[in-house]
Amino acid sequence: MPKIEQNPVGEFPVFCETAAGFGAASRLRRPRTNNTKHDMKKAIILAAVFGFAAAFSASAAEAKENWDNLCAKCHGAEGKGDTKMGQKLGAKDFTDAKVQADIKDDAATKAIKEGLKDADGKTLMKPFDTLSDDEIKALVAYVRGLKK
Repeated sequence: MPKIEQNPVGEFPVFCETAAGFGAASRLRRPRTNNTKHDMKKAIILAAVFGFAAAFSASAAEAKENWDNLCAKCHGAEGKGDTKMGQKLGAKDFTDAKVQADIKDDAATKAIKEGLKDADGKTLMKPFDTLSDDEIKALVAYVRGLKK
């Protein structure tokens, strides 16, 4: 009967030649390890990472969809504010790092929720009060991603 020894690396058993010759693959068994808790922790961590990645991907896709449907008319697909309506209303170029630095997340969130008016009370941006807080947060993150 073939003798199986533990590989010094510890991953795969090693066949040893005995009087009967080399052992058959059907008799090969992976040695049991006592790392069940460690393996379970790794599995849980991987599942959590993939779950968060999927959720982030979904919210990023939703933010782009909201941008395309609600914001791009004035701000443009790339966020440059170069549409006809954007130029008329003075939409900012969100691809400009200086513009991005001047806008705080709280102010952007408030502008999306409540809209913007000029000094004379003229509406520059209508409020998007139908968006949830999470959707607004994702939209602000999307705007931050437009910076070049």
